[in-house]
Amino acid sequence: MSLLRDYTRQAQTYDETRSASPSVLGPLREALAGAPGPRLADIGGGTGNYSRALRDEGWDPVVVDREPAMLARAAAKGLDTVEADARRLPLAEGSVDAAMLVSMLHHVEDPAAALAEARRILRPGGRLALMVFTREDLADLWLSDYFPSTRAWMVESHPTLAELLALLQGARRIGVEFRDLEDASLAALAAYPEHIVDPAWHRQTSYFERLERDHPDELAAGLARLRGELAAGTAPRRAGLASVLAWAKP
Repeated sequence: MSLLRDYTRQAQTYDETRSASPSVLGPLREALAGAPGPRLADIGGGTGNYSRALRDEGWDPVVVDREPAMLARAAAKGLDTVEADARRLPLAEGSVDAAMLVSMLHHVEDPAAALAEARRILRPGGRLALMVFTREDLADLWLSDYFPSTRAWMVESHPTLAELLALLQGARRIGVEFRDLEDASLAALAAYPEHIVDPAWHRQTSYFERLERDHPDELAAGLARLRGELAAGTAPRRAGLASVLAWAKP
């Protein structure tokens, strides 16, 4: 189940608050290390922030995304782009040295198909880095206490670690703890409640865009409660967690 089907609105202002997070780049580098060459498919790569960061380190990335408005932003950064669905990649078998899927699998209707495609396009010895929020990673995310309707869809769209490892057998987990705000993901924002109450920040996440669309009264009530706790100095400030699954093609 995808949290959103249309990312045109996010594309318009995405890069105003979101860039590549050092908290994520470290585990990504570890997962991609040992690839047989520099060609990197950034599947679901959006505006190309992570591709640009890794290009500066010697990788040769191509950003693959189904949203033309996102790809236009990536192309403006000088990145190669391909418009495609992660479940049906127009790339030849064994055509890339590495692939990464960063914080995008919960937007894909068929995660197994997306992972199968990522494996297919890798050369032997190729590296796959899957950055995800597992259900275990989300267990301590305090936002569901303020926006309780989100629990059901977050559970539905975020598999357990065991379920993901079953789809990517032989992978190993590298933990991610957000210590910066660079990519302004929900997990990163959790340590900065003053940004969560600011629409310029929270509207850049699919979580809050869907909440605003489907449960506007709940959103307003939760934000009002959080503003009150900020004023009282009692607002929660716990950074979220994530996982990078590292896999090598035999």
